[in-house]
Amino acid sequence: MTESFPSDPVPVKVATSDLPKRAAAAAIMLAAAGAAIWQGGVVLQTFIALVALACLIEFVLLVVKATPNVAFRLAAILAGAAYIGLAALGLARMSLYHLVAVLGVVIFTDTCAYFSGRAIGGPKIAPRISPSKTWAGLVGGMAGSAAWLTFYMALFHNEGGRVTLAETFALGGGEALGWAAIGAVLAVAAQAGDFFESWLKRRAGVKDSSRLIPGHGGMFDRVDGLLPVALIVGLLAAYS
Repeated sequence: MTESFPSDPVPVKVATSDLPKRAAAAAIMLAAAGAAIWQGGVVLQTFIALVALACLIEFVLLVVKATPNVAFRLAAILAGAAYIGLAALGLARMSLYHLVAVLGVVIFTDTCAYFSGRAIGGPKIAPRISPSKTWAGLVGGMAGSAAWLTFYMALFHNEGGRVTLAETFALGGGEALGWAAIGAVLAVAAQAGDFFESWLKRRAGVKDSSRLIPGHGGMFDRVDGLLPVALIVGLLAAYS
């Protein structure tokens, strides 16, 4: 039997009346995340656990909608629990220094990919999965992440897990190229996480993972790119 996929969603302009709601929700999210990071310790770990739990619940609901096969559902839920759980564990164990680096990678990847994709346009990467993602956006995201990680490692030091400002640009040419390459690879991972969630939502026939965050969708929508980056960095830190 041939499986059918939902047609591409028709672009809908955000009504002006929705903008205050979206802005307020974004401000609350940023304030909550910033406060948790500032407090650190148990507060930060609890915040990460709650975000991971909300993300896992949304993932399970998407899987249930995506396939009626019970065996596939169970396998996907177990894999998703490992994926989200290991990413959350990696974040919870990171020092502030590495946490800032990871968050910066994801932020710069998303921001630079958005603006370069909008400005340049061009061929789509996988239009059936995510119609808005272009190769230009991917390259822009890789460049943004590479620049961020290079300058972060050069201008800030890790002192007992804390972030301190360096007095000079403390990287040689080879080291700078190395951190730029790592930033570019992590940007690809972040975009892959975005594509994975888009694919799952397409299979489930929904636009957002939930309506938890007014004007922004669900928690999974907000951390889809963060999960693979946190997972990779967390595993590297655990075995380094």
